Amino acid sequence: MKIKSILTLLSVAPMMAISGQNSYIELTFTAENSGQYVPLDSIYIENLTQEQDTTLYAPDTVLICDINPGMYENNLHNTNSFLVSQNYPNPFSGKTTIELFLPGKEDIKITVRDILGRELAHYENALKRGNHTFSFYSGNEKYYLLTVIGRQTSQTIKMLNANYKTTYGTKDKIIYNGYEDNVIGYKSQKANNKFVFYTGDELKYTAYTDVEETEIFDSPPGNKTYTFQFDGWTPCPGISTGTDIDGNTFNTVQIGSQCWMKENLKTTTYQDGTPIPNVTDGSSWSNLTTGAYVWYDNDISWKGPYGAMYNWYATVDTNGLCPTGWHVPTHIEWTALTNFIGGVGPPHGNELKSCRQVNSPFGGGCNTAEHPRWDDSAQNGTDDYGFSGLPNGNRSYDDGTFSSLGGFCNWWTSTEATSYRAWMRDLAHFGGNILSANHEKEYGFSVRCLKD
Repeated sequence: MKIKSILTLLSVAPMMAISGQNSYIELTFTAENSGQYVPLDSIYIENLTQEQDTTLYAPDTVLICDINPGMYENNLHNTNSFLVSQNYPNPFSGKTTIELFLPGKEDIKITVRDILGRELAHYENALKRGNHTFSFYSGNEKYYLLTVIGRQTSQTIKMLNANYKTTYGTKDKIIYNGYEDNVIGYKSQKANNKFVFYTGDELKYTAYTDVEETEIFDSPPGNKTYTFQFDGWTPCPGISTGTDIDGNTFNTVQIGSQCWMKENLKTTTYQDGTPIPNVTDGSSWSNLTTGAYVWYDNDISWKGPYGAMYNWYATVDTNGLCPTGWHVPTHIEWTALTNFIGGVGPPHGNELKSCRQVNSPFGGGCNTAEHPRWDDSAQNGTDDYGFSGLPNGNRSYDDGTFSSLGGFCNWWTSTEATSYRAWMRDLAHFGGNILSANHEKEYGFSVRCLKD
């Protein structure tokens, strides 16, 4: 784990006046390592002059802030009021997602306007307590203002449509996707949507990945793009990212002579285009003898943080589980990795773990209770090689129950041990070693693919 303080400024554009009454600036953030793309976890932005702050959570990497503050926003800051997330991704290309958290049942009105105030889309309904999700499909505007109005509070977010992309010709639409009956707020709701900026204000940006952080002080005169420079991991030469058949993009990491996926596999389709069965019923899962996948706790929201879980049969399916040019590593290939880093005993397990952990002593982006992360432990992840192992948990082979999210990493190899068991690798929050063991093929474990 390393902490750096290096920043490159790529471009500066003149201040943009969008309308005669209101002006905005765009602050865009990206990151790289030796010219290769690096995924950001979050960017914490502080206005030191106005004593305000906000946070962008990936994939949102653009802050659109008022130069003349607050014309469209009216938030009474009632502690029992609803919360509106910044849309993601932002900027978006034709379609974006907005999340709304309600602490109780409430009559909600949502309007989308252009920056001249013309209403372009409308939604109105009485919604239940919980987390609600909406999709917005853009017309041909570049900037949108989405306002949610309740009984006592209204909140507005600004949305940027990249390249003026349209999805329904020139018609804007907002569509309700459904809700979850819980009171857990999305991390994007912790951002302050009323961030105020005046020309000349001093801003401080702190960017986090899962292994590093960097900060910079600046007073942007107008639109500006920032590129943070990191060196906490080395992507594979010439292939810093890859894409599976479903279109999921993954980062790579070079460790010794091996090129690994830096994150768990997410595909729901075999390499030849055959869908992988999603088996949600526990008893059906435990009786499988063919390939299948599942999301932890049958909840697709865990896809981003931890990827999918597969039974062992999927890893050796002739249709191909990993993307073209990649394969599920063998028992011997996993051993080559652990031999390169010095063995399987402590602290080598910690060296493969992400530093994201509850009460991590390393602070910054490492010290977090937000998933993905490790449970609190004296065995702290240091992520020396950029492998960024995260505790995806598992699905039981005998009854299909889920367990150990936050506590254990479990990865299949493609190597059979017996007619009913196969080899796997394991990391635990309470230990610094790397376990090599064989388990029943019906277990649901994660997969890291290796370059051919």
